[in-house]
Amino acid sequence: MSLLVVGLSHRSAPVSVLERASLSADAKVKLLHDTLAAEPATEAAVLATCNRIELYADVDKFHAGVAELSTLLAQHSGVALEELTPYLYVHYEDRAVHHLFSVACGLDSMVVGEGQILGQIKDALALGQELHTAGRLINDLFQQALRVGKRAHSETGIDRAGQSLVTFGLEQLAVHLPVDVWAKDKRALVIGAGSMSSLAAATLARVGVAEVVVANRTAERAERLVEILVASGTGVVARSVPMASVVDELTRVDVVVSCTGATGLVLTGEDVAAAVEGPAGLSPTPPLPDSWGLRPQTPAPQTPAGLEGTPAGLDAVDADVVARLAAAAAAGVRLADGGVARTIVPGTGERDGCPVEVPAGDGRAALTGVDANSLELHGTWADQGEAAAQRQPRRGARSQVDVAPVRLALLDLAMPRDIDAAVHRIPGVRLVDIESLAEASADAPMAADVDAVRGIVAEEVAAFGAAQRAAHITPTVVALRAMAAEVVAMEVARLDGRLPDLDERQRAEVTQTVRRVVDKLLHAPTVRVKQLASEPGGAGYAEALRELFDLDPQTVASVSRADAADKNDDSGRAS
Repeated sequence: MSLLVVGLSHRSAPVSVLERASLSADAKVKLLHDTLAAEPATEAAVLATCNRIELYADVDKFHAGVAELSTLLAQHSGVALEELTPYLYVHYEDRAVHHLFSVACGLDSMVVGEGQILGQIKDALALGQELHTAGRLINDLFQQALRVGKRAHSETGIDRAGQSLVTFGLEQLAVHLPVDVWAKDKRALVIGAGSMSSLAAATLARVGVAEVVVANRTAERAERLVEILVASGTGVVARSVPMASVVDELTRVDVVVSCTGATGLVLTGEDVAAAVEGPAGLSPTPPLPDSWGLRPQTPAPQTPAGLEGTPAGLDAVDADVVARLAAAAAAGVRLADGGVARTIVPGTGERDGCPVEVPAGDGRAALTGVDANSLELHGTWADQGEAAAQRQPRRGARSQVDVAPVRLALLDLAMPRDIDAAVHRIPGVRLVDIESLAEASADAPMAADVDAVRGIVAEEVAAFGAAQRAAHITPTVVALRAMAAEVVAMEVARLDGRLPDLDERQRAEVTQTVRRVVDKLLHAPTVRVKQLASEPGGAGYAEALRELFDLDPQTVASVSRADAADKNDDSGRAS
């Protein structure tokens, strides 16, 4: 076995790199074809999810394989090799098996223990089988990974250590409330009808939303998902709409979950801002909380030199800081724009230190008449306060959060992102995306069952390695027994020539006796060589057996090809 995996994931690369390196369906097909066309690889599979891209291959040369697979990943992901290389990891042979088994159990997931990865591994194997890029090794590996993942979930409580990204994302949107309490009677829009979007729709229905609207580019898939939701028995009202109606639906819903394969934004900041403002008669944008530090405008004693025309109330702020902020605003630069869920945390920085004085009022009415530069200054101040809050110890942070009332909750599970990260600046909007989920998951508790799963993985890796090494010597053993049977047949034929008067019963008895002698002579060596070959470093025993019995290499190779063909036929589709 010469299994090699080259990849990157949320553990090795920032979200911005993963987002750019994501593979479309066509790109995955081309990547697999090009991998097999490359000299070092004989079979391959690609596992591409929202937070990982991994290329598995059976290679005959390690260094050449690493170079070739890295180059192919860069070529098909669209990220230059020199930029991608610092984030790539490489696993070989048993370490590669250990990595995939850990992934299958959810140990390497953004949310530990989530089970959706099993479906993604199954899809990766199915694609390899469909394109005939998955040979015996890849088939055995991925089939076993699926079994290991199922075993981990059935024998341990790893499910208690984490959930799917959908559930975890909804928990982040709900903040301090139970998800079912937060979701009760809400109206939800699900954009996309793939596996993740379908899971999101089913989860929303289960936690008690009143209505789920599904939008997808292929109307048939959206309608099929609606049928499943209606038949689920949750009592949810479900309907489908075309993608062109998404912007209109934003004004009618409370929650949006988006996960499409689009290469560009599905929802822009302008779309969301217009929806939050909403047409007359809809619920207005909720008022901003007092923790934003907005208070009645009071005259300032003086304006710092060089900042004439800026809002009053800047005297409490260092003039150099305000000058830099004003310059940033004039240049249209937005600072600390991380694209994560935005909250204001009291007690971190100066609550009343905003350099912008805003007239008393609620929501957007309070911002009427305030110029764009002033709004930018206020936004920068808020971001700086949040950045300070994020630098505080994580423990207990959720209990300190004073969350602004939310008019529209957005969960973006796509990679690359579907929703403009800038929407976090819109009052009344809360955005949770892959980046914020990665940050939040760092605080997720690790269940004691994780250790049990790690034990299962180690046990299964050892068993898989032993089985593969034993399978490697099987063609040699089969060829040896075939040679022995041929020798028996030749000697029986020669005996017939020397003793033509033997009747059928006598001839059969002689033939059976010779066969028993040969079988007994070969039994102990073949059983022992299989045991030895299954141990680490046992690959040399097959070669020794071929040398000792002068076995024809072509015969051994033909047995290997026939065995591989039988394996592929028996494996069928990914299970």
